Amino acid sequence: MSAGRRTARRGRDRKAETIVPPPGRERFDPWDAPRVAVAGGGIAGLAAATLLAERGARVTLYEREEALGGRLAGWRTRLSDGSQVTMSRGFHAFFRQYYNLRGLLRRTDPGLDRLRPLPDYPLRHSGGLTDSFARVPRTPPLSALGFAASSPTFGWRDLASIDARAALPLLDVRVPAVYDRFDDMSATTFLERVRFPEAAHHLAFEVFSRSFFADPSELSAAELLLMFHIYFLGSAEGLLFDVPNEPFPQALWEPLGDYVQRLGADIRTGTPLRGVHPDDAGGVTVRTDNALDQYDAAVLALDPGALRDVIAASPDLGTASWRDDVAHLATAPPFLVSRLWLDRPVRADRPGFLGTSGYDGLDNVSVLNHYEEEAARWASRNGGAVVELHAYAVAAGSAPETVQNRLIESLHRVYPETREARILDSRHEWRADCAFFPVGSHARRPTVRTPHPRITLAGDAIRSDLPVALMERAATTGFLAAGTLLTEWGVRAQTLWTVPRAGRSAALRALSRIENR
Repeated sequence: MSAGRRTARRGRDRKAETIVPPPGRERFDPWDAPRVAVAGGGIAGLAAATLLAERGARVTLYEREEALGGRLAGWRTRLSDGSQVTMSRGFHAFFRQYYNLRGLLRRTDPGLDRLRPLPDYPLRHSGGLTDSFARVPRTPPLSALGFAASSPTFGWRDLASIDARAALPLLDVRVPAVYDRFDDMSATTFLERVRFPEAAHHLAFEVFSRSFFADPSELSAAELLLMFHIYFLGSAEGLLFDVPNEPFPQALWEPLGDYVQRLGADIRTGTPLRGVHPDDAGGVTVRTDNALDQYDAAVLALDPGALRDVIAASPDLGTASWRDDVAHLATAPPFLVSRLWLDRPVRADRPGFLGTSGYDGLDNVSVLNHYEEEAARWASRNGGAVVELHAYAVAAGSAPETVQNRLIESLHRVYPETREARILDSRHEWRADCAFFPVGSHARRPTVRTPHPRITLAGDAIRSDLPVALMERAATTGFLAAGTLLTEWGVRAQTLWTVPRAGRSAALRALSRIENR
């Protein structure tokens, strides 16, 4: 069995759908293997490079940073106590319905043993309410009903006040139809229409919408409905997730980079792409700071800002309207990741990850030493804790030091035992390179295919007609970008999995159609 088929595994959901590629030969012969450039060493670029290399293409992977992983990259840093630790851009949840991402990771970890399940994903509002997913049933619609029944956020009076007709679209989310109907509406407007109770708005939806690094008043309602489908009513994988048991480089990207190199790929870190130019023979010339290299094809798996820059510097690539669409790709507002090394532990019953709302800009708190072995080793040696704080969609003009101090003050409110803790060391990462999906933007988002048949796009900003989001959208479009090229060459692409592309239940789908009458 080939690597592509072996790793295309679903989870427990029997209704997960299979996307089978067109038939083709298993791999290139050595004498006809094309040369393919992949720009970007994040999830999307690694997915594309992996599939192409497995099929025998001669792959060169360009990554501007010194390490692989993109927004999940990590790097070594030395603390004031002399300890060498790994810093990253923050916590990420590996949900069980991320079939294609998990299939990519299985290349080097067939049993996903380097992922560790977290027993809960609590959400806490500053008003005192806390929601939990630990005992929520996995199978829809029991998952949503179970969450509502067990949640202190939803009282029976609150549930009775919901506009059931306005909520019916949640029962049958389809892609791309959900964008046709709801992309011109904000997530906040949709929730106000449904009349969700205010606390539920904060806990059950705002926390999720801010995982897109966006304020819900600016986020497309279509993206919110898609998330509801992926996590609540479209999948039987549940709302719990896994996390790496070591930092991202050691657990994920260094093994995958080694795997791709063993397949013959050339990985060039610290090498940003500056331009991509079609040549007269139908191929492409890739321009870096120091070289011009010829390839038969290229996959551009870049964040929105980098993609805009590359296309702007490649004036002979694509049509005017397509180039304009790329130029209009939006980047989310800045976000902050603050990691603190404390001189004393937090309580042992604190969850590894806590979503928060109403805490003056603090969006979540992670206690890394409760799930990551490197952090646990440091905490054990020093009798302390490693805590990470996130603030998404930070307001323009905010003073960095003020935001950083405010997050620490909010941590003291969330976990009072940290008030007496001394911060032995800290790292504050400010970034502004994530994809943003504002109201009305879907129609202009570029797809995997471009006007040039040998150049494809990948990444979580790229439009897909599959119900995927965040890391799973990156992995899926990476496989699709490589698969588009492979199919043109008569080589079999990757079998993909996805949550159902429509509501799971015929009865619920029929009920949702009432809203259209």
